[in-house]
Amino acid sequence: MQKLKVMQRIINCGVVAVVRAESPEQALRIAAAVKEGGVETVEITLTVPGAIEVIRELARNYNKGEILIGAGTVLDAETARAAILAGAEFIVGPHLNVDMVRTCNRYQKVSMAGAMSIREVVEVMEAGSDFVKLFPGSAFGPTMVKNIKGPLPQAPIIPTGGVSLENVTQWIQAGCEAVGVGSELTRGAKTGNYDLVTETARQFVTAVQNARKNLAG
Repeated sequence: MQKLKVMQRIINCGVVAVVRAESPEQALRIAAAVKEGGVETVEITLTVPGAIEVIRELARNYNKGEILIGAGTVLDAETARAAILAGAEFIVGPHLNVDMVRTCNRYQKVSMAGAMSIREVVEVMEAGSDFVKLFPGSAFGPTMVKNIKGPLPQAPIIPTGGVSLENVTQWIQAGCEAVGVGSELTRGAKTGNYDLVTETARQFVTAVQNARKNLAG
């Protein structure tokens, strides 16, 4: 898929499902559940057992692009390349690894490198990352985005960690391009309640859409 289309799709959806699962099967079921709820952007973290094979299977199962598949917790270029060859369209790292970003650019895949400070945000953008992953979001809250956007209004921020249904509106209104949501979205999977995962996904999508409508006036 063309890189610009991937970026726009991430922004349009507004929610990236961050999948940390106990097994490949659980990860696949979470992906299906969030898709049913309207979240079509799924990040399979490399902490999932057999994560690369999960990405490969998702790419086979949704070969018409029904789900936008990404890899998360990517620490280096080698892992990024493996995920890309398995079918990942975007790569997420908890920190800035320049070689990882370069690999994404080489293959024209979207990258999101992590940052925690103004300096790190600038470094992520200078390295060529398409989005800045503000992580962990729980350490800052939405006001941090406003503080960053003051001197750096061009920063394309996607927070992960600390995003909930209670504050997702504030994150969007602060200027985030989208939000990454993990356990707050997928917690139903721990008890096998995938209907809850689907319903929570719907609630997140609705909240993001409503927040954007309010911004537009």
